[in-house]
Amino acid sequence: MREITRVEPACPPLPRRKRVAAYARVSSGKDAMLHSLSAQVSYFSNYIQNHPGWEYAGVFVDEAITGTKEARPQFQRMLAECRAGKIDMILTKAISRFARNTITLLESVRELKSIGVDVYFEEQNIHTLSGAGELMLTVFAAFAQEESRSVSENCKWRIRHDFEKGRPTSRKVLGFSFKDGKYTPQPEEMDIVKRVFDDYLSGMGTVAISKKLQLSRNRISYLLRNEKYAGDLLLQKTYTADHISKKTRVNDDVLPMYYVRNSHIPIIDRARYDHVQAEIQRRARLPRPEYRTYAFTSMIRCGICGASYHRKMVGSSPKYRKPAWICTTFDMEGKAACASQQIPEVILEAKAAEALGIVFDEKIFRQKIKEIQVPAHNRLVFLFHDGTTETCEWQNPSRRDSWTPEMREQARQRLKERKGRL
Repeated sequence: MREITRVEPACPPLPRRKRVAAYARVSSGKDAMLHSLSAQVSYFSNYIQNHPGWEYAGVFVDEAITGTKEARPQFQRMLAECRAGKIDMILTKAISRFARNTITLLESVRELKSIGVDVYFEEQNIHTLSGAGELMLTVFAAFAQEESRSVSENCKWRIRHDFEKGRPTSRKVLGFSFKDGKYTPQPEEMDIVKRVFDDYLSGMGTVAISKKLQLSRNRISYLLRNEKYAGDLLLQKTYTADHISKKTRVNDDVLPMYYVRNSHIPIIDRARYDHVQAEIQRRARLPRPEYRTYAFTSMIRCGICGASYHRKMVGSSPKYRKPAWICTTFDMEGKAACASQQIPEVILEAKAAEALGIVFDEKIFRQKIKEIQVPAHNRLVFLFHDGTTETCEWQNPSRRDSWTPEMREQARQRLKERKGRL
C-alpha cells in the first residue's frame, strides 16, 4: 500500500543584510588633508550604520602619496576581505580616491565585479554592478587621470621656475631650519654636524661615525657631501618620474641643475668643507680589501627598509655559531630602524632549492633567480629572471630539532654527571 507524506513548505529565509564597507584615502600628511580624512571616516561610518538593511563592514583608510594599489596596505586588506566573502558593497568618495591610474582602477573594479562586490562612487554617482557602470567609470577615470597629470605638471613648472630663480623648496636638513625660502643654522643641531665633519677629518669612517652618533651610515655620507653646510645650494638633484607612481629619481643629466653660491649662512667654513670633499675622493681611490662572496651576496633585499642583506656568523658560543643573513640596517642601527629578522643560511639554501625544484646549486641559482625579497617575517619571495615569482614561508627550527643523536647522548651524560656530584 502506498504511503503519502505531506511535506510542508519551509519558512522562506530572512533577507540577509548587505555588508557595506567604505574606502578613504588622502595623498599627504598635511593637517588639512588629515582633517579631510577624519571627516570622511566619520561620514561613512555614520552613513553605513544608520542605513536600514546595511551591516557595517568597516572603513578602510590609507594615508599615501600615490594612488597605486601596491602602495596601500588598507586597500589590499579590503580586497582580501572581499575575496573572503565578507563585503558586498564598497562606498568611496570619488574615483580619484580609489585609484588615479585608469588601468589600476579598472583591474580592481573588474575583479570585485567578478565576485559580486559593488563599488559606489559617490561624487560621480556610479554603481559598478549597473549596466552602464564600467563605461561611465572608464570615461570618468580617464578625466581624473588627466586632471591628476595636469595638476602634477603645474606643480613641476612652479618648482622648476623657483629653481631657475635660485629658490629652494622646503626640505628638512639636519642643522638648519627653513623659513621664508631661507636656510638658517639651528644652534641645537649645529654641533652634531660639526662633530661629523671633525670625526671624518680625524680619520674615522662613516660606519664608526654612524655608531658613535646613532645616525644611519647613508645619512652620514649624505651629510658629508651636502653643499648646504658650506652655504651653497645645488637645486634639482632629483625629480619626480611621473604623476602616477610619483617615484623620485636621481637627476643624472635628465634635467638642468642650478648651483647657488653663498645662498645662506654656512655651518662648516668653505676650506673645511673642501678638505672633506678632497678626503672623500682620496679614500675612494684607496685599494679596497678583497671581500669573499657567497651564493646570496647582493641577492637578498629587505622589504621593510630596502637595504640588502649580508652574511654574518651568529650564535652564543663557537659550538652553535652558524652563518645567517641579516639586513644591513638592522645590523648597524638596530630594531628601531628596521624590524626585520635574520635568516639562517641553511633555510635560504633549502627554500631556494624548493623554488627551483632541484638540489641547491649556486651556479643554477644565480642563473635563474634575480633577487630574493623579504617582505615580512618568515616569508621569502624569489624573483626569477624570466619575470615569474615564487613565494614561500619558512620556520626557524628550534635548537632541540637541530640536535644530532650524538649531541643528545652527550647532554644525557653531562646530566648524569651533575646528578652524581650532588
